[in-house]
Amino acid sequence: MSIVLAGVATLSAQEYKYEAAGAPPSELAPAIAATLQEKGHRVVASDGKVWCEVWFVKVEPKGPVSTEAEVTWKTIPPLSLVGAIRYPEQAYDRRGQQIKPGVYTLRYANYPISGDHLGVAPQRDFLVMSPADADQSAAPMAKFQDLMALSKKVSAAAHPAVLSMWLVEHDFEPGLSQAGEHDWALQAAVGNAKIALILIGKAE
Repeated sequence: MSIVLAGVATLSAQEYKYEAAGAPPSELAPAIAATLQEKGHRVVASDGKVWCEVWFVKVEPKGPVSTEAEVTWKTIPPLSLVGAIRYPEQAYDRRGQQIKPGVYTLRYANYPISGDHLGVAPQRDFLVMSPADADQSAAPMAKFQDLMALSKKVSAAAHPAVLSMWLVEHDFEPGLSQAGEHDWALQAAVGNAKIALILIGKAE
């Protein structure tokens, strides 16, 4: 799947830039923090406020090749830990749901094929947020519904807190770029895998 990223924002009310971030936050469980890269990624708005900081795992999770349709990252086991994210101020997820300031783990999942998800993204790859104090193990979760229940604590809503992502197979450009008119996507390495993660922007 190829998604074109434009380097300069012309239609966004706010522009954003990329900075390197320091070590993973202390709020994470030691077992999870130990799996993360020593340096993270920071997104800063044009007004100087930090939107978020993200850390990814050092080693790409590997499993059997998925046969799921409309999935770009086919070699990652479902519900695997991919990283962690910190919001210093109130933010929002891909659905526009409000996210309180804090630290959250990020796990990989595919949204279900149903009428509720028609047109939300060209691919079904998402990262799902869970509260850092409730997600203590670096191993993949056993049940999809367990992850959904944890994530609903983040969104305080009927739908989990999610961020859209995809595997970048060509033209990988590390850093932050505008994707389309309103979204901002971070391209980064997760072990040997290269991914793009939309950190700013609401699905229309």
